[in-house]
Amino acid sequence: MTRTITVGLDGSPESFAAADWAAREAFLRDLPLRLVNAADWQPAVYVSATLAAPLPPSDLRQEWSARLLDEARTHLAHRHPELRVESQELTGQPVTALLRAAEESELLVLGSRGLGRIAGFLIGSFSQAVLARSERPVVVVRPGAHGEEAGERPAGEGAGAPAAREIVLGLDLEKPGDEVIAYAFEAASRSGAPLRVVHGWTVPPYYYGGDLMPELREDLAARAPQELAEVLAPWREKFPEVEVIAQAVVGGAGSHLIEASADAALVVVGRRIRRSAVGTHIGPVVQALLHHAAAPVAVVPHD
Repeated sequence: MTRTITVGLDGSPESFAAADWAAREAFLRDLPLRLVNAADWQPAVYVSATLAAPLPPSDLRQEWSARLLDEARTHLAHRHPELRVESQELTGQPVTALLRAAEESELLVLGSRGLGRIAGFLIGSFSQAVLARSERPVVVVRPGAHGEEAGERPAGEGAGAPAAREIVLGLDLEKPGDEVIAYAFEAASRSGAPLRVVHGWTVPPYYYGGDLMPELREDLAARAPQELAEVLAPWREKFPEVEVIAQAVVGGAGSHLIEASADAALVVVGRRIRRSAVGTHIGPVVQALLHHAAAPVAVVPHD
C-alpha cells in the first residue's frame, strides 16, 4: 500500500492551515495527500467553523463530514493542481480513528490553536492523546505559523530566490533517537534549508552550592559542544549537502527552541514511546512548543 501524508480536518481555520502545510509537504515528498475527518466526535465539545453552530445529532454528521472533505479537496486542487488528493471519512472516536490513520501514513498533520483556546477535536486533550500514543511522526500546525508558502521557489533556484527558513532540531544527548535526527536532516535536505541543532544542558542539581560548582560548570560548558559534535558527525557525513549550525545552550531546551521557532520553517523534537494505557505523556518541551512555537512542530516518537 502506498503511504500518504494524512491531515485531520474538523472544519476549523486551524485544520485548513494544517491541510495547506500538509499539501506542500506531500508535494516535496512526492506522496499522495489524504484528508480525513472523524465524524463520530462528541458534539458537546465541537463547534463547526463552517456552520457557526453546534453540530446536529448523528443523522447529519456524515453529510457534514462528506461536505467538509469535498470542500477541502476543491480548495487544495485549486492551490496544488499537481497533487494527488484522497479523502476518507473515519469511523469511531476521533483519537482512535486518527491513531489508526497515522499507522498507515508517513506523517499525520493536525491543526492547533495554541495556548488558551480549546474547542474541536484537533486540539486540547484530543491532540495531546494522539501525540502521546502515536508511533508515527505528527506535525502540529497553527494558522500564521511559518512554512514555505505556495509558489515560493526553494532556496538556490534562480537569482534573488528567497532563502529557505531553518529547520530546528531540539536534541537530547542522553536519548537522542536516530529517528528524530534522521527526520530533521531529511527535512533540511528536501527543502534546501540550514539545520539548526539545539541542545540544552544544565548542572546536575546535586552539585549546586558545592565548592566544585565553577569548575564543573566550566567542564560541562566545554564538553557539551564536543558531545553534540560527536553525535552529529555521522549525520553530517550522510547529508553533506545540509548546512548544520550546532548550539549547546545553557538551561532547558524549551525556551531556546521557542525563540528559534521565530525564524524557522519547522521545529523537530522527539518523544519517547510509552506504551501505557493511562494518561498522556508528551513532555514539558513538547507542551511548551505546542503552546508557543511560531513554526509548525514535528513530534517524532522513538524508543
